[in-house]
Amino acid sequence: MPEYKLPDPGEGLTEAEIVGWRVKVGDVVKINDIVVEIETAKSLVELPSPYAGTVTALLVPEGETVAVGTPIIAIGEPGSAAPEAPAAPAAGAAAPASPAAAETGPAGASVAPAVAAGASTAEADEPPMKTLVGYGPRTVESRRRPRKGTASPTSDAGAAAQLQLQGAFAPGGAESSAVVEGDETPVPSVTAPVSGSGSPGGVAVLAKPPVRKLARDLGVDLRDVTPTGPNGTITRADVEGFRGGAAAAPSAAPAAAAPAFAPAARAGERETREPIKGVRKMMAQAMVDSAFTSPHVTEWITVDVTKTMKYVERLKAHRDFRDVKVSPLLVVARAVCLAMRRTPEVNATWDAQAQEVVFKHYVNLGVAAATPRGLVVPNIKDADQMGMVELGGAINALARTAREGRTQPAEMSGGSFTITNVGVFGVDAGTPIINPGESAILCFGAVRKQPWVHKGKIKARDITTLALSFDHRLIDGEKGSRFLADVAGILEDPASALLF
Repeated sequence: MPEYKLPDPGEGLTEAEIVGWRVKVGDVVKINDIVVEIETAKSLVELPSPYAGTVTALLVPEGETVAVGTPIIAIGEPGSAAPEAPAAPAAGAAAPASPAAAETGPAGASVAPAVAAGASTAEADEPPMKTLVGYGPRTVESRRRPRKGTASPTSDAGAAAQLQLQGAFAPGGAESSAVVEGDETPVPSVTAPVSGSGSPGGVAVLAKPPVRKLARDLGVDLRDVTPTGPNGTITRADVEGFRGGAAAAPSAAPAAAAPAFAPAARAGERETREPIKGVRKMMAQAMVDSAFTSPHVTEWITVDVTKTMKYVERLKAHRDFRDVKVSPLLVVARAVCLAMRRTPEVNATWDAQAQEVVFKHYVNLGVAAATPRGLVVPNIKDADQMGMVELGGAINALARTAREGRTQPAEMSGGSFTITNVGVFGVDAGTPIINPGESAILCFGAVRKQPWVHKGKIKARDITTLALSFDHRLIDGEKGSRFLADVAGILEDPASALLF
């Protein structure tokens, strides 16, 4: 039966975390049906199935980080039955013979080998399976996160579920930490147990994937939550109620999710540690690389954007923009694309390895977006070729996708210039760090009513501040200043865009 291997999402990413399964063992899927949601170092990605048939095994449990090329799901012929899980050996009983010699675990317990001897090599000979997010699997071992405590099954079903999650049990009920690659034993999906020492008596905790994700976002430990769902399952209301307070009733409306990298502290805790991973890890590394590779120079200009604000109001009332959310950012984006015509160096790249300056004849305009998982910079391809309506719709779609955590790796590659809009947070300006692979970034500050000298009189005007950081290796002060002045000129008088 075919095994779907974790595909290569591109952009040099080598691993991903299994966030949630969209199918369970026994489900029938068609080609391109979404089967799993993964988190790469850049975004959440939904993976479609390259096969049609019946799901016979989920080979990787949720929450595990695996490398590209690792088998994650087995799909058999339509109507095929899922293989039965082997029963856990009773205490004191001898372990069943294995085709390959068993390895020895840390406590001297027998552990199932990572790859069963005599396994068929037919799957390894298959050509790479293309998917919507890339291809190019390679055989590598998976890596499991460290677990807290030791779980003990309380029923036959619980024992089987834990067996499916862990791959094998050692004699006497000792749990194995090995991950079995190629094991076709079905792994439970929607009610996979999360066990640990925090549960009374080590009893497994049951919760569906959306509930576990909500608990992670809110910083709630499921082992501390009292379940009220069927068969002891923790529900969404249980998590929300616990988050609101031990004595509070479950909330009717979902609480606002805190950023994944800023978990809420539990009672009595003075510190909380959170692993650096995913989008936040990639963001941190990219910023360090940029700051210590490109010689940054930052210039500032304060602009009277009263006419731009009036122009935005006219656009909002225009029938062509009835389905587009119009903001000053749209005018800034258009101004950037126009100003680049006079200063193409701003849209170029310094290739240190080839010792060349790469001039780009397109503008892939990035817009930095803060998400609960960290900063992402998706870009609008060929933004310079778009009209105002199309550009506004693209900005809206980019922001919506980023907030939902659905930005695809391809949407964050190939950027040529970035705008960071700190004004939405009420911040006047800042010194932005250039996005790796680019040469400049524009910071757009808050628009405020301020006293301003206009036509010889002091009046209340709409004022904002722009800050441009650029790579001084290929953009000198004259070129950076000209570009910034051109952008400011268009914002001061949008009609001047006709001159470009």
